[in-house]
Amino acid sequence: MHPVMLLPDHADTSELRKALWHFRIGHRITDEADGQLIWIADPRQRDELIALVERWKRGEPLVLQQPMKRSRTMTTSLASLRQVPITAMMIVISLAVFALIGVFGDLLIVTLTIVPIGVAGGELVYGTLYQTVASGQVWRLLSPAFLHFGWMHLIFNLMWVWYFGRQIEALQGSRTMFVLLMVAGIGANVAQYMTGTVLFGGMSGVVYALLAHVWLMSRRVPHSGFFVPQMLVVFMLGWLVFAMTDMAGSVGFGNVANEAHLGGLLVGLVTGWYYSSRRLKNR
Repeated sequence: MHPVMLLPDHADTSELRKALWHFRIGHRITDEADGQLIWIADPRQRDELIALVERWKRGEPLVLQQPMKRSRTMTTSLASLRQVPITAMMIVISLAVFALIGVFGDLLIVTLTIVPIGVAGGELVYGTLYQTVASGQVWRLLSPAFLHFGWMHLIFNLMWVWYFGRQIEALQGSRTMFVLLMVAGIGANVAQYMTGTVLFGGMSGVVYALLAHVWLMSRRVPHSGFFVPQMLVVFMLGWLVFAMTDMAGSVGFGNVANEAHLGGLLVGLVTGWYYSSRRLKNR
């Protein structure tokens, strides 16, 4: 997020907000000591934002006049995706894997599990992680993150990947986002494997890492542009604790990869603390 201008302290900005979202201008308005500060996600839209603010100040209609054509809106959307290639890649791969499971079934699933899995004598058999990595199948350290076993599981995870991933990649770059994906994905998968589980999947561990990272950045460096609603943090942590209780199993949530969630959360706390400390040190 990039600061643009201060608005009057007690001004009603509801119509301005509606107009900005109508024209696909990503923004935030924060309360500061000397007024309301408006931030913009894409600096290339700065002129459009300023023009809308000036019309808003003059009391002119905002949404009735549409300066952006459909083709331009599509171009802007594609440009936005190009700004967050790692986040977009995570979503595309997850969707592709989910679709291909419907075609190849278990054959694809056992190719992406953390260790090779098979059935012998009516029982599940599998190798060790050391043997798997030593044989060159290093992709299995990360690939379970792209496995989802239901629509709700898929949508829930990708929604938060998009929400948190865009912030990290836009504000800290694709390299940081890639590092988070690799460290959190592998860390969460290994943490789950250490419990003796081999058949698991999902981006939840990475999601908890992104949540913790964004939360620490927003708390320790308030003007960094990162933002996460406090109630969302409470909900996500509450769900983490709930899923570890016997009550979760009694209502049908007994197969939640709790250790992966916890492992991802710890990774995000470490990276969030590290990057926020660097930002504070460089002030």
